Amino acid sequence: MKKYVVVIACMLFALTVHAQEQRKFSPEKFDADMEEFITREAGLDAQEAAKFFPIFREMHKKQRALYGRMRQRGQQKPAGEAACAEAIREADKLNIELRQVEQKYHEKMFKVISAAKVYDALRAESHFHRQMMRGWQQPPIGRQKDRRR
Repeated sequence: MKKYVVVIACMLFALTVHAQEQRKFSPEKFDADMEEFITREAGLDAQEAAKFFPIFREMHKKQRALYGRMRQRGQQKPAGEAACAEAIREADKLNIELRQVEQKYHEKMFKVISAAKVYDALRAESHFHRQMMRGWQQPPIGRQKDRRR
């Protein structure tokens, strides 16, 4: 009897480890899935996608650098009124810089595909991120709430 309990416990442990390995985040897979989703949702053909995504990736690279700076500034609350005011001003500057980067790259995108497709691609990106966040918020199997209530 003890052998069966040990075997079942080992099998459950192996399944748990396997499930956790499958849930590891891969930035490359995330980006590939996002590009596939955007291509499909925005109706981009292969030539349009080949022109659009290098610009899109470059924009995201610059945005990530700005987000990194924003995160660094927000790690600790500054001491004193003057330091807090300066931190807010710096955050405002970074937000403006972020919007300027977006504006610059949107203009570049207009030159390679139609504005309607740029619009659809940007909406698709937003939709993709919302879907992914919803998926990450799902409770683990076995801990899901009863949704019939």
